[in-house]
Amino acid sequence: MHKGYLKIASLLGAVAVVLGAFGAHGLKQKLGVTDPAAIGVFQTGVQYHMYHTLALLAMGILYSPFPSALLRWAARSFIVGMLLFSGSLYAITAYKLYNVSVPRFLGPITPIGGLFFIAGWMLLFLTIAKGRK
Repeated sequence: MHKGYLKIASLLGAVAVVLGAFGAHGLKQKLGVTDPAAIGVFQTGVQYHMYHTLALLAMGILYSPFPSALLRWAARSFIVGMLLFSGSLYAITAYKLYNVSVPRFLGPITPIGGLFFIAGWMLLFLTIAKGRK
C-alpha cells in the first residue's frame, strides 16, 4: 500500500462530501441559487472529484502488487486533474454565485484537468498491463 496516497484520498474524500452537501443544501436553500446550470456545474465538479478520489484510494491499495513509477504518475495525474477540473468548476460556480464575471482563463482549465484524468487512467492501464516489477 502507498500510505501517502491513502491519506490524500481520505482527505479529498472528506472534502468531496462536504462540497457535495454544500451543493445540495447551501447553494439552493441558504444562498438562493436557483440556476440549474450553475448547480449542475458544481455537481459535475463534485462527481468527478469523488470518482477520482475513489480511484486514488484504489491506487494506494494497488501500490503493493504493482509498485511502479507509472502508478505514482497516474495518482499524481488524478490529483492534478481534480485540482484543475473540479477546482475550475467550483470557481466558476463561485463567480456566478456572486454575480461576478468569470475570468476567461477558467474555461480552458477544465478540459486540461480532464486531460489529466485521461492520462491517469491510461497510466493506470499501463501499470496493470506491465504487471508486477
